[in-house]
Amino acid sequence: MRSPRVAVGLWASLLLGGACKTIPLSGDPTVPGEQRSAPVHLFDVEWWTPLVKPGLLEFLPSEPAAPVVDPDTERVIVCTRDGMVRALSPITGKQEWEFKTYGRCFAGATIADGIVYLPGGDGTLYALRSANGALLWSYKAQEELVTSPVLADGKLLLVSGSDTLLAVDAQTGKWVWQHRRDAPSGFTIHGASTPLVHEGHVFVGFSDGYVVSVALGDGVPSWERNLAPSGGMQFLDADASPVLDASGNRIYVASYKSGVYALSAATGAVEWFSAQPGITTLQGRDQTLLGTGDGKVFALSQQAGHVLWSIDLSADGKQPMAGQRPLMVPGYLLVPTSKALVFIDPRSGQVMTSWNPGKGVSATPARMGNRLYVLSNLGTVFAMRLTGFGE
Repeated sequence: MRSPRVAVGLWASLLLGGACKTIPLSGDPTVPGEQRSAPVHLFDVEWWTPLVKPGLLEFLPSEPAAPVVDPDTERVIVCTRDGMVRALSPITGKQEWEFKTYGRCFAGATIADGIVYLPGGDGTLYALRSANGALLWSYKAQEELVTSPVLADGKLLLVSGSDTLLAVDAQTGKWVWQHRRDAPSGFTIHGASTPLVHEGHVFVGFSDGYVVSVALGDGVPSWERNLAPSGGMQFLDADASPVLDASGNRIYVASYKSGVYALSAATGAVEWFSAQPGITTLQGRDQTLLGTGDGKVFALSQQAGHVLWSIDLSADGKQPMAGQRPLMVPGYLLVPTSKALVFIDPRSGQVMTSWNPGKGVSATPARMGNRLYVLSNLGTVFAMRLTGFGE
């Protein structure tokens, strides 16, 4: 069932100064009569649109591909685990067009100049017209594509689940170059590092624990750095997308096995290291680094890597695994987890509240102004109007 405009408040179940030991779940507004706690109003749910019908034997559904908003029309583009790409009206949530791929989506699209660049789980990169979903071109990488494309200098850069960094011409869909590393023989974390482009160089991490800088023009490496020097056979991944500091001289990267590193962007030399294993995402905020993974969220100083705060999102002895990259909105860090979308004060690390729209959230929400679009793991898109703070 979809409501064109239903105001549903999100209420805090932890006080501002309370300890964080569990994730309070406020409830799915699509479930009639579900109980909710006392109000501290943060947003209204304006509409919701169910896209995927759960399978009979589907125990833990997951929707890892982030929704994306066309900056020109505000149309919402979503690719779900059934392989369907859908465009939704930002006003009503009504479907405007759809396009079928042949595998579940693991990463969201990138939209530029009216074109949707979609990494299909079927190993094909698609270019679709945002207005009507018409196919412009496709490139068959024949590898599972697991990062959103990065558009730079007329090229689309993305990474496959087989540790290949691909560069594809954005106008024609033709292969330009690739840089591939051999995956380790042990277990790895599903997912990959989204490339970072700066001053003609592409920085990206791989599942063998290496971060590499290659030339944007031809993919030739300029340096590589092993972030898991202690060795081992598994979980060496450097899947956190690199973060550039304000000066452009330093990048921040993370190894799941070891922790967070500050590297010289020019040479890859280590400038500092902080032992924070289990990290899968990093992002910068002012002079702070925010990281998530293995049920925890933390903040480090960018200057020296000192821990500013750290919280454990474990509940009842079970870790809610963090999903994709968190989203920064004014005053809040929104962390997708397998149990809920968690609202955290990025200055103090205090959990303000959380909301479970159905089996948790794996995908990063999309933001346009003071509106959020959240894709639940049950395959429902929610449009949320932020009311507790400005843009």
